[in-house]
Amino acid sequence: MEIKCFVVGPLLTNCYYLVSGKEVIVIDPGGGLRKILKELKDKKLNYIILTHYHLDHTLVAQRLKEETGAKILIHKEEKDFIKSLPFSASFQKKEKRLVFQPDQFLEDGEEINLGNEFLKIIHTPGHTKGSICILGKDFILTGDTIFEEGYGRTDLPGGSKKDLENSLKKLEKIIQPGMIIYPGHGPVFRKPFEK
Repeated sequence: MEIKCFVVGPLLTNCYYLVSGKEVIVIDPGGGLRKILKELKDKKLNYIILTHYHLDHTLVAQRLKEETGAKILIHKEEKDFIKSLPFSASFQKKEKRLVFQPDQFLEDGEEINLGNEFLKIIHTPGHTKGSICILGKDFILTGDTIFEEGYGRTDLPGGSKKDLENSLKKLEKIIQPGMIIYPGHGPVFRKPFEK
């Protein structure tokens, strides 16, 4: 599987482009619509997966869906927040395409296939109620759950320090030494090998 990263938007969000053969999944399109569409060329965008509902990870999801016909996937615990995205009512009427409509709600342990490979959804609440990580064969995309120098904030609506602590314990058992970690912001890094 090939993984490319585009840094997009004012909060420098990592938008990931996963390719297997002619099939593609885009993770967290918080901007960079033209860049993503240009990269697609003759490939098929199957899914747009959102690690959580925050605007810096979802900004062009609906427009990307309209351009490609891809399905938007997000964890089921984000349903309530999608209804209350941080736009004023007048802005929502004017810019309806920015308010995304999910096609499928994900659950913990669910598998998504891309070509001949599988990605596993790991529910990691704490940053938001429906935050997820996406586990591949030798890598994991962590959204805003884990960064190289820390973890996501818990003081926004839907955040919980206790939930995040439990999610970090869960990930400690899943992330193996040497595994590549693709965070929602900041550099890609590896889990150190244990001595």
